[in-house]
Amino acid sequence: MILIVAEHTNGKLSKSTLEMVSAARSAGREGPITVLVLGQGVAAIANEAAQVADQVLVADHAALAQYNAELWAAATTQIAQEGEAHTILIGGSRSGREYAPRVAVKLDAPYLEDAISLQAQGAALRAQRYTYLARVTETVEAEGAVVVVSVKPGSFPAAEATGAAGEQYDVDLDLPAARVQVTGKTVEKTSRVPLGEADVVVTGGRGVGSPENFSSLVEGLADAIGAGVGATRAVVDAGWRPYAEQVGQTGKTVQPKAYIAVGVSGAVQHLSGMGKSKYIVAINKDAEAPIFKVADYGIVGDVNVIVPALIEAARK
Repeated sequence: MILIVAEHTNGKLSKSTLEMVSAARSAGREGPITVLVLGQGVAAIANEAAQVADQVLVADHAALAQYNAELWAAATTQIAQEGEAHTILIGGSRSGREYAPRVAVKLDAPYLEDAISLQAQGAALRAQRYTYLARVTETVEAEGAVVVVSVKPGSFPAAEATGAAGEQYDVDLDLPAARVQVTGKTVEKTSRVPLGEADVVVTGGRGVGSPENFSSLVEGLADAIGAGVGATRAVVDAGWRPYAEQVGQTGKTVQPKAYIAVGVSGAVQHLSGMGKSKYIVAINKDAEAPIFKVADYGIVGDVNVIVPALIEAARK
């Protein structure tokens, strides 16, 4: 069995889960593709998962209402052992990277991190991943009765429905008492598509000049074309934008179909978080900015002139 732990937000299955299903299909390993849905009130999420998986295991439990690394690891380990899973796929989100190593330790299994490709090689599982700030693609291999893999978001296409819904089964869990209690949660509300789900991302750097310009130029363009909004570390450190929007080595990694960099110089730390986007468009007044070395399309000029013209054109 190939076991995928579903990621979901606000009652909907995350795109990363569909990507993991594609990863499982491409791996060439035997056994049914099984999605494990953890949480409370997750019937709708399980129904979504059933459209792409061979079977869905539903753990609807009050203790799982809030994410907890310890409980997620315990639940995944129990189901993997009971179902005799030989491959476990976990999303490479912040939460996934937190509990995936715990699962590997509990199962005494090798752990392949941030995989961007998967392929069975006899009894082994071979993966590729980026290293050295995404400048190098590294090939790694693991062999064992069970292999745990975290899948880098955006590395695989989203799986399409098979046409026949997979069977759903409720599962009982023997969960330990949680040692950490969540006493409150703050959610940043936005009408825009989240960075990890966006097909197009508009990111602003210090070159936009001010928080007000960021709002009018970057957010204005994003709203005009239905894109997600990103920011460089310099912008976040300056307090212009929240950390949730930071793209780069210490922020989020995105691989949209189109990445529009507005006033972004293109430091290597930033490139590591967006350099694998399908198309990169750079707008900067400095013709020597490093961002132009990776850009598919470049516009040299004043963002205060170019971006309003793009917004006007998009609205038309």
